[in-house]
Amino acid sequence: MAPRSGAAPRPEPVTQLATTRRWAAAPVSAQVGAAAPGAPPAAPAGRSSRAHHAAFWVTAVLFLCNMGFSAVPTPLYVLYQQRDHFGDLMITVVFAMYALGVIASLFLGGHLSDWVGRRKVLLAAVGVNLASAALFLGDPGVAGLLVARTISGVSVGLTTATATSYLGELHAGARSAAAARRADVVATAANLGGIGFGPLVAGVLAQFAPAPLQLPYVVFGVAVLVLAVAVAVSPETVRRPHPRPPYRPQRIVVPHEARGTFFAATAAALTSFAVFGVFTSLSPSFLAGTLHETSHAVAGAVTFAAFAGGALAQTALARTSVRSLLRRSLLPIVVGLGLLTAAMWSDLLALFVAGGLVTGAGAGMVFKGALGVVTSVAPPESRAEVLAGFFLGAYVGLSVPVVGLGTAVRYFPARDVMLVFVAVAVVAIASAVLRLGGGHSADVGPG
Repeated sequence: MAPRSGAAPRPEPVTQLATTRRWAAAPVSAQVGAAAPGAPPAAPAGRSSRAHHAAFWVTAVLFLCNMGFSAVPTPLYVLYQQRDHFGDLMITVVFAMYALGVIASLFLGGHLSDWVGRRKVLLAAVGVNLASAALFLGDPGVAGLLVARTISGVSVGLTTATATSYLGELHAGARSAAAARRADVVATAANLGGIGFGPLVAGVLAQFAPAPLQLPYVVFGVAVLVLAVAVAVSPETVRRPHPRPPYRPQRIVVPHEARGTFFAATAAALTSFAVFGVFTSLSPSFLAGTLHETSHAVAGAVTFAAFAGGALAQTALARTSVRSLLRRSLLPIVVGLGLLTAAMWSDLLALFVAGGLVTGAGAGMVFKGALGVVTSVAPPESRAEVLAGFFLGAYVGLSVPVVGLGTAVRYFPARDVMLVFVAVAVVAIASAVLRLGGGHSADVGPG
């Protein structure tokens, strides 16, 4: 998901800003960047085309692994709690620092690949995540966790703002006549799938292998290092502008002619991100404290189920119109959150896993539909700036509500807190979706 550059920005959901169709197909993580200021090189043939094809898949796997790398701590938070003696509130604060790191890098550096090239920024993002892992491996206290998660968030912002643009351009280079849908589908799977894949692997390793707070970082670190070497020799797709434009952060704009639609879409994205935030921060604590399920593998699997559900739903419904997508999203959101609540009150783990899968699918649909609406109402000349505001709101949803939940569970039973959260989330999403789904702006093509 990168913003436009100073002069001639381009799309990017986790990709570029070129067309409404591509932005609307983007996944959940950060999409504020854009395409090359100078158009990418013309589609090559023969050996060059094969090089672009190979680079496309190497980049996709690196994208997935680096996103997974950033989510490794999710099933390990319970172990950090035991070691450093802190409560659920501190988990949410640590997670909020991650979200702040993502926001900062998106708006300060998400568009830099338009100027210096995709490979350089993507490799820098990997280096930043490795620096974060080094902090985790250094047996940090609470302060170290806060710093490490913030740095990891910076890596995610740079990755999502660059990798999808790079995937789209590599795909065009390998298959100049092919539709862009494959690149969008792969980017969605790598982005959301990676956020779920990391906790799954980390949870299994923590449960069944030695050194649970070290081995997951080593495994992902080695994987991204090997993949980074392959990306380093891959074709570059950006013609760097000469002279390079002066640096400026990504601008944020709200479209005057569609303020109501913009704020409704942003509210929908904020709430869907809040739902995802529960799975990447507090769900392991809920599993251990309320359902009495202490398996790290299960904690990782629950997070994986939520993000896999989002990735699968976005991929399967890639050709669905925005209005239809938004209308269809209400049922899985309501059913999924209902299953989660029932699971916490009945102590049924299977219900909790099913609720995570269904809720993730609905939240992914909501976010994708909201993104399509915002793209459709954003003036072409300021699309990147409008999307920057949209993602700012979305990432507020990833941090502030989760911190609120962490605070609430200190004073009230987790079941009651979850019940209130579900009620508020359902009302907020339903209100936003019904407004967006019934408006003219939502009557646009496939997301």
